[in-house]
Amino acid sequence: MSIIVFIFGAIVGSFLNVCIYRLPRDKSIIVPNSFCPHCEKPIKYYDNVPILSYIILRGKCRYCNAKISIKYPIVEFITASLFTLLYEINGLSLELPVMMLFVALLIVISFIDVEFQIIPDVLSIGGLAAGFLLSFTRPVFGFLDALYGILLGGGVLFAIAYGYQLLRKREGMGGGDIKLLGMIGAFCGIRGVLFSLMAGSLIGTLVGLPLMIVKKKDTKYAIPFGPFLSLGALLFVFAGDRIIYEFIGFLVRR
Repeated sequence: MSIIVFIFGAIVGSFLNVCIYRLPRDKSIIVPNSFCPHCEKPIKYYDNVPILSYIILRGKCRYCNAKISIKYPIVEFITASLFTLLYEINGLSLELPVMMLFVALLIVISFIDVEFQIIPDVLSIGGLAAGFLLSFTRPVFGFLDALYGILLGGGVLFAIAYGYQLLRKREGMGGGDIKLLGMIGAFCGIRGVLFSLMAGSLIGTLVGLPLMIVKKKDTKYAIPFGPFLSLGALLFVFAGDRIIYEFIGFLVRR
């Protein structure tokens, strides 16, 4: 069953690649069929097998021989791996497809934000709405959990962004990040919002400071926060309770 889930995840990852490429370019994710971004020739079904086709074609287009970005098999492998982990944690339950949708949204948002430094509303607001509606079907997570998570998630980052703008007289955080944290709240509740914000800020600092040193930039250097928030949310989904428990235990022992 894990193998089946992995294959399914790779197929979903192939579709996520379509979303990552087309959504920020305002292109339809339905039509046309997959095509080479260089020569724009349609990709045959036998050249569109997740992960394997990239290996068989040696990372090049069959027609124009242009290089295919390594990002495509990476997205497919990440999606397949995370879906398999979700199955190992949740089994064949109602929670499984909900978390699969959440993880898929985080993957698309992260890759788009890294490349374009934007988070499309169709993903953040659409995901927020989906998370809230799905909360009515989740036995261990009610609609009030989702509602409080949305309010806290959107409210906390809005307050931080507004306060920063008042103090520094410039925008320090985009509206997309605020909507993203609201979406995280819709799927993970208050605990997920707080965990994702703290973990994302910590990871962002650990990555951002060396990056600014290497690129010789100052603190005004723009680093997308969405991927770090998404990574924090993923940590919460897969190991949040354990990390919180270990952290509290560490404080008690101190």
